[in-house]
Order: sequence, then C-alpha cells, then structure tokens
Amino acid sequence: MTRAFKRISIISAIFLSSTVIWAQNSSQRHKIDGGMMLHTGYLSGSIDPLNYQASGMPFGIGGVIHYHLGEHFRIGGEGYVSTLHQMGNGSYVRYGWGGLLGDFCWAFKHLMPYVGLTVGGGSNKDFLMIDDPDDKCRIIGEAYYRRQGFMFLDPFIGCDFILSHKIHLTLKTDFLFPLGQELHIPTGPRLYFGILFYH
Repeated sequence: MTRAFKRISIISAIFLSSTVIWAQNSSQRHKIDGGMMLHTGYLSGSIDPLNYQASGMPFGIGGVIHYHLGEHFRIGGEGYVSTLHQMGNGSYVRYGWGGLLGDFCWAFKHLMPYVGLTVGGGSNKDFLMIDDPDDKCRIIGEAYYRRQGFMFLDPFIGCDFILSHKIHLTLKTDFLFPLGQELHIPTGPRLYFGILFYH
C-alpha cells in the first residue's frame, strides 16, 4: 500500500466520520443511504513491459454510502475491487480503489438521476503467465507480476429506480482515470448495478 493511498484512506475516514456526526446533529431532512454494487463493462489497455494488449469484460464488487445535504447534493465514499481475467490460464489484471464522492441528484416520481465525481486512490496488480500451464503442477517458464499504487478521478452518471421510501435500485456508469507515473492499467466504461437502503 503506497503512502498516498494511506493518506487518502485516513483523510477519507476522518472526513466521513465528521460528516456522520454533522448529519446526526442536522435536521431530519438529511438522509443516509448505502449499499452493495456489482459491476462489469469493457476495459482495454497496454501492459507496456510485455507489449501485451489487455482487454475484456471485468467483474467486480464494492459498496457506496451517501450523506444527503439538502434535496439535491450528496457526499460520501465508495470502494471497489475489479478483476479482468486474461489468456484463459489464470492470468489477471486486478485493481482496488476507493475515495470521496460528491454528486447532484434530482427526484422525479419513481426516478432519481444523478451525476458526480469520485476522487481517491487505489492499487493495481498484474499477474500474467506467458506460458500456458497445461498440467496442474507444471512449472511455467515465464510470468509477469507487478503491483503499483495510483490516484484517480472517476466521473460517473446514473439513475436510481425508487421502489419504496427505503429501497432503491441503482444503475450507473463511470470511467476511471488513473493518475501516476508508468501506469499500465486497462481503462474503459464500467456499468454498475446495486441496491441502496435509505435511512
């Protein structure tokens, strides 16, 4: 875990804790919601040290929490882990990330569209086996492993489907922009689906 990621995590924890205390002492119109989300999408990018083009549909899981400030603005945090399997031999590109978010939302009957931005940090791990291990215990000739931290900006847009006062289904898409030197991270749009519980 990089120093930058540790700093982001500490700042996020302090910020969210302060927000919870503030929200509890505010008027009742300030709500809290959160839940779990699954995602897929399409990612592509070059792993330059191998001159390898990684691409495909990732699968990942994570969660989000929002604190409502008034009728249209929310702040909070989110975090995810995403895995992009490669070559069909156990190789993968994986990264986890999390950060602070802010978004604007508007409720229209049973729909609540929103748009926002998440800022934070994460860690990328690549494990690519050049040889294909046909046997379960065979020693392979060559493999590539790399782990590196990064910062990111992640704009997103989505919509809640209001099932009841306390339960929303949510659908959103984002595009994560990693920031750092010598990053080899496949990028692309992701599609998220989840259930949010309102309190």
